Amino acid sequence: MKLARAIHFDESDMNVYHAPARTGEWCVSGGFEFSNWSEGDLAGKAKQAFSNGWLGVETFGRVTFVAVTQAEPQEYQALLQALAAHFVAVYGAPSLDAALPVAEEELQQMAELCAEHDPNTVITVARELTEAGVKESYRVIKQQEASLDQFAIHGSLDEDPN
Repeated sequence: MKLARAIHFDESDMNVYHAPARTGEWCVSGGFEFSNWSEGDLAGKAKQAFSNGWLGVETFGRVTFVAVTQAEPQEYQALLQALAAHFVAVYGAPSLDAALPVAEEELQQMAELCAEHDPNTVITVARELTEAGVKESYRVIKQQEASLDQFAIHGSLDEDPN
């Protein structure tokens, strides 16, 4: 199964989110956090998290970019447990058993989003408030193919540059 991990191209996430996700942690959309939000909630770093932030499932911080990668069954199970525990601790789910199906739904949604993409495909999320609630859309950035000569340094280590 494919899921997505947080990636950073620069340090901007450290400045735009209250709590940035750690590079390499597994992520889900995390749109559930905003289900009761209104326009009045959309200011500053909270607005950035709403507008473009994926939710890390280890730190529960936000990140702008995720990359598709293979997840092993034991990783999936650990994510399922962590997300369900988060629903109990933060959102008041009555028990871990009650939270597990909701956590499973979040992870399955992410797996479906990632399933059709090659590893290392980068995905962004964009959210907006509508009369019907939070609307999410995704942008897929496929990895660029490049020949080795675009990255190789040509020359010899034996040459004297002087």
